[in-house]
Amino acid sequence: MAVIAQTLTLAPGAFGPAVALSCRECGERYDLGPKFACEVCFGPLEVAYDFSGGVTREQIAAGPNNIWRYAPLLPVPADVAAKPNLNPGFTKLVEARNLGRELGIKDLYVKDDSGNPTHSFKDRVVAIAVEAARNFGFTTLSCSSTGNLAGAVAAASARAGLRSCVFIPADLEAGKVLTAAAYGGNLVAIEGTYDDVNRFCSELIGDTAGEGWGFVNVNLRPYYGEGSKTLAFEIAEQLGWRLPEQIVVPIASGSQLTKIDKGFRELIKLGLVEDTPYKVFGAQAEGCSPVSAAWKAGHDVIRPVKPNTIAKSLAIGNPADGPYVLDVCKRTGGAVEDVDDGRVVEAIKLLARTEGIFGETAGGVTVGCLQKLVETGQLDPEATTVVLNTGDGLKTLDAIESTTGVSATIRPSLDAFREAGLA
Repeated sequence: MAVIAQTLTLAPGAFGPAVALSCRECGERYDLGPKFACEVCFGPLEVAYDFSGGVTREQIAAGPNNIWRYAPLLPVPADVAAKPNLNPGFTKLVEARNLGRELGIKDLYVKDDSGNPTHSFKDRVVAIAVEAARNFGFTTLSCSSTGNLAGAVAAASARAGLRSCVFIPADLEAGKVLTAAAYGGNLVAIEGTYDDVNRFCSELIGDTAGEGWGFVNVNLRPYYGEGSKTLAFEIAEQLGWRLPEQIVVPIASGSQLTKIDKGFRELIKLGLVEDTPYKVFGAQAEGCSPVSAAWKAGHDVIRPVKPNTIAKSLAIGNPADGPYVLDVCKRTGGAVEDVDDGRVVEAIKLLARTEGIFGETAGGVTVGCLQKLVETGQLDPEATTVVLNTGDGLKTLDAIESTTGVSATIRPSLDAFREAGLA
């Protein structure tokens, strides 16, 4: 690989409890490094740990109110909180009683990740990738992005003192383009879909032009993906150190869903939570639903599609973790569902109207699928349920622009106010 030609010398404890990279398919293990695919079977690599030292709830509670309270469970050094980073995480878990009444769900919570520094869950995964980039001596941070990741990489790079160059589809929402560009790095629009952008990045990483570059969702992907586990850790801790009985997670690449499951399993293994059953449900937009289509057809193989949906942050037609999403949902007794764009918009407004949370289109997908899962009897309305809102609706205003606006335009008088039926 052109990016790192020399042998890596890693400082002791640079990756905390992480000890190796392990292939999900064949189990082959590799030294920690900027690798993402197995050399034996080409399966994806993920971080393997040695947790033999144990971790306690008290140790976690003594940490900062961000993802670094879980540093003993992540591939980061013990002093990570002292380094310049955006310190994402520990976002609100909102007890959604109003939404629950509307949907007929007895015990419902919204994990609202719009409160992160760049207003999406991507700050979590990028924070872990930045630490890996530092360890590997990368000077430029990059990614292929459907929008939120571009902003997260640009912001985190600026804070860490790294150069950034991120790549997006040319038809991305204006709000996401402007917010990503504001941090001063290079923002490159590519004609085509996200999958076209991702293919270009895969070519760049093997070229001398990409030397010294860390692509958070390519050669840093094993570390980057671990950031999604912190959603699982926070949800369990915020529920009083217990697992939810059901969780609804949006699917783009599918990594977030599989890593939340990994996080729950690690908490069980460490004895931090009781080993209770939980069901994982995946949510997609109908216009980009290859995983949902495979689920409903009973297939194990994901057939790629060309995205056509307003939920652009989920518009990945060939999701890398798609088959593993199917595995998780089958193993836990969950399901994968999808909703059309009209229902996405209505769900965005429903969440805002009932809980005061303005989610982006991905949040509309999860809430819309939650509603559909209840209607179809796939989700138990009596069980403790968590639904994810992964980003801020201010980034996707165009989705609701045609159906939302002022209630009335009136003259500045009480008579006009009454005539408009507002009194």
